[in-house]
Amino acid sequence: MLKYFVDTTELLLMAGLLIGIMFGFVSRVYGAKKGTLPLLICSAAGLVGSVVMAYLKNATSKIDTSLWNLRIFAVSLCAMVLFFVFSGIGIKVKKLMPQLASVMLGVIAGGLLMQLLPDVFTYPYTILLTEKSALASAFLLKCCGILFGLLLVFLAGLAVGKIVLRLSVPQACWIMCLALLANGMRHGANSIRIMQTKRILITPDFPLYHQCFNIIKFTSNHAGTFTFLMMLVAAAAPVLLLIRSLHVKEPYSNPAEHRKIRKKWLVNRRWACFSLICAGFSVLTLTAFKSIVNRPVDLAPIEDCKIEDDVMHIPFEQVADGHMHRFAYTTESGTQIRVIIIKKPNSSAYGIGLDACDICGETGYYEKDGQVVCKLCDVVMNINTIGFKGG
Repeated sequence: MLKYFVDTTELLLMAGLLIGIMFGFVSRVYGAKKGTLPLLICSAAGLVGSVVMAYLKNATSKIDTSLWNLRIFAVSLCAMVLFFVFSGIGIKVKKLMPQLASVMLGVIAGGLLMQLLPDVFTYPYTILLTEKSALASAFLLKCCGILFGLLLVFLAGLAVGKIVLRLSVPQACWIMCLALLANGMRHGANSIRIMQTKRILITPDFPLYHQCFNIIKFTSNHAGTFTFLMMLVAAAAPVLLLIRSLHVKEPYSNPAEHRKIRKKWLVNRRWACFSLICAGFSVLTLTAFKSIVNRPVDLAPIEDCKIEDDVMHIPFEQVADGHMHRFAYTTESGTQIRVIIIKKPNSSAYGIGLDACDICGETGYYEKDGQVVCKLCDVVMNINTIGFKGG
């Protein structure tokens, strides 16, 4: 459960914050009706596209994920440039340009949803590959982790959007521009990586090949940099609002208006505090919780056994305690083959299988609370099916 909560949060947090900032920005600068509608339509289209993309990825082999992502990145980068152009022109021409700028933001938001959500929609399908039923407790717990991750991302985006809506227009513009630049840098770095991998324009003969490689190396080794950069930009919004709330000088003509002003700023401070709480919990998720999920698990040592004529001889007494035992032999080519053996509960039968997961490869299994668990994907094996096809 914790693993899928962390994975979902890490995958979607940057997009959730950016989309929240977008909705707050267009409502504050362009107006709730004129600005929000194009952004909402494009976001809905991106959501529908993500469902279609998730189906095509899992049901067909027609989708090359990296090439599709490259197309999405290219469109999003072009939309970002056009947003800045339309926003600049919109200062003088206020009839059509604000709507076009909002459409460009919608294109970016739709692209983010279309790129990231298919992976989240794929999580339940991946879990079902190793679980017996969608009603199994392990499956439901992992799906709860996904839902909690989606909830955290939604609340964080909602809070920062409500705050940007309450900032001054120049402050909202600065927050929007910085958030777009952070997202643009991420899209640019990912585009370079895909183009270098697919040998599209960036080939060894390309003049800036080594510089591109250094960018790829840095972003691969610091994958969370852009997410934390977006969180820093988003955290600036509640800080600005809290500072502004300390110097409120709105005029009023009677006590009723004064109470109304005080109520407004009380709500503003509550949204700011809620946003900072979401930011703090997000940081906790991406640091402490992530380290817990990714902490290394030491596999049980390989036990001794007698090997004669390419046959492993293991006495029943050695493996009759109901715990998982690990054995290995080395082939003539030097490859080590690991085998696990466990006595099945309430039975005299034994489960024997390779110490390798169908999904994760030869990462190995370990025993935890009487269960056999994959070291990498944290999937719990049904001990009664070990040794059978698909078990």
